[in-house]
Amino acid sequence: MRTICFLITAGITLLSSQHKLPFASQNNAIELSVANSANVDAGNVTVTVSNVPSWIRFNNLKSEIQNLKSGEVSTSRFTFSVDKSAPVGKEHTLQFVISSPSGEKWTKEIAIQIAAPEQFELYQNYPNPFNPATTISFQLPAASVVSLKVFDVVGREVVTLADGIQEAGYHRIEWNARNVASGMYVYQIVAETAEKKKEIVRKTMLLLK
Repeated sequence: MRTICFLITAGITLLSSQHKLPFASQNNAIELSVANSANVDAGNVTVTVSNVPSWIRFNNLKSEIQNLKSGEVSTSRFTFSVDKSAPVGKEHTLQFVISSPSGEKWTKEIAIQIAAPEQFELYQNYPNPFNPATTISFQLPAASVVSLKVFDVVGREVVTLADGIQEAGYHRIEWNARNVASGMYVYQIVAETAEKKKEIVRKTMLLLK
C-alpha cells in the first residue's frame, strides 16, 4: 500500500514526478490537494484520471469539488490496486486533469513504476483438475534463468514449458495436454538468478479426460 500526495495550485505549470508502487498491492492512494488561488470562488471543479493501463484498477476515475472558495484547499483522493500482471520496472504515466467551471484545465502527470515481487512463488495451476488445458503461473523477484517442466508420476519428462531467461514479475504459461493421457502429473520449476540464488519447487496437477 502506498499513498502519494500532491498540492496543485491553479495557474502553475504542473511537472511530472515518479513514484514506485509495491507489486500486486491494494489500497494504494493518490491525493491531489487543489488550491484556489483566484480572487473568486470556484464551483464544481472536477479532477479526472486518464491514461490508465489495464493492470491498474481505480475505485473512482473522477472526483468533484462542489464549491472551492477563494484561498481554500480541497483534496481529491483516488484509491487503486495494482494487478500482479503489471510490468515490473517499466515507467507508465498517469494523467490527472483538473477542470474549472469556466473551462480552464490543468494537467498533473504522475510517472509510476512497479517494484519487483519480494519473493519467489510458484502458484497452483488453474483449473485443476483440467481438460485439456491449464495455466501454470509463477513470480520472480529478479530476472532468472527458468526451467519449467512437466513429469509423469514415475518421473519421466512429458514436456518442457519454459527454458531460458525470464524477467522479474509475474508469468503465466499454458499447457495443452490434448495428446497426453489422463492422470496425475508433477510440474517443476527451477529458477536461478545472476547471483546464483536457486529455487526448486514442485506441485501436482490432475488431468481428467
